[in-house]
Amino acid sequence: MKYLITGGAGFIGCNLVHHLLETDAEALVTNLDALTYAGNLDSLAGIEEDRRYTFVHGDICDASVVRESMDGVDVVLNLAAESHVDRSILSDAPFVRTNVMGTQTLLAAALEIGVRRFVQVSTDEVYGELPWFDPADAEGMAHRFTERTPLAPRSPYSATKAAADHLALAYHTTHGLDVVVTRCSNNYGPYQFPEKLIPLMITHAFEDRPLPVYGDGLYVRDWIHVRDHCRGLIAAADRGKAGAVYNFGGNAERTNLGVVRAVLSLLGKPTDLIESVTDRPGHDRRYAIDASLAEAELEWTPNVVSFEEGLADTVEWYLEHESWWRRVQSGEYWEYHQKQYGS
Repeated sequence: MKYLITGGAGFIGCNLVHHLLETDAEALVTNLDALTYAGNLDSLAGIEEDRRYTFVHGDICDASVVRESMDGVDVVLNLAAESHVDRSILSDAPFVRTNVMGTQTLLAAALEIGVRRFVQVSTDEVYGELPWFDPADAEGMAHRFTERTPLAPRSPYSATKAAADHLALAYHTTHGLDVVVTRCSNNYGPYQFPEKLIPLMITHAFEDRPLPVYGDGLYVRDWIHVRDHCRGLIAAADRGKAGAVYNFGGNAERTNLGVVRAVLSLLGKPTDLIESVTDRPGHDRRYAIDASLAEAELEWTPNVVSFEEGLADTVEWYLEHESWWRRVQSGEYWEYHQKQYGS
């Protein structure tokens, strides 16, 4: 099977590349990535020696590069996206360009070439927000996003992802393209860019720097280990129904404040490092995923069933890979990009 993974140098993308090459001896993987600020080839160190792997430096909005990269491909997994809500609030134009126009370019090429399946990788944020509840209260677990929940995005980022989902499903209905859409809760694990909550808290706590927490810190998110998400994506590519949507979640709802305190505990750091900062506009109060459809139709369940164990492993990974995240934070990697790729 030949796969095209867009955004394969990003957090989820690089983990998916690792997963495929480690678990499928027959897999051929092409990674198309523009290497913007969160794309990091260090996350794929050593893989370039694998004959089954090909890297293409290119933009998913570039139709000629997309068609060339997609030639002979069986399955496209579109993970290329601008993905940080805070950045979308400051400037939304790059999100519209990559997340909407880039997806359209990929879909048009997939239809022209005749790929077997197109997997559009989305987010639970397209559903909007759920009413808040204490994660310790089991009764609140009944209120979760399902695949039938109407889309109600509340940030520029989630609005562009919702638009891309609609476009992908429209290509299935209108043109008959075999499309599957996946929506996932918050990912954590190795190689995550240090602007996101968990790696940001780990790296700040490691250096005894203040840990910035929005508002009261009681925003609730469901957490899933990135490798479980990768397993779900391959299950959707292999066994999903054309035109279907599948949710993936980790059954691990936690408040942001609870996650931050857990990181501090694992590192043996004091809670007075926590610093409340001004909340961001339109901050969704709670996300929670019902993954029962994926469990039933894709025979998928999370392997990392304990968030606390998964978080401990993640903290350990960042401690063992200090040079990786320090290089990212220092800007050295962007200087390397400029020298190598002129961007």
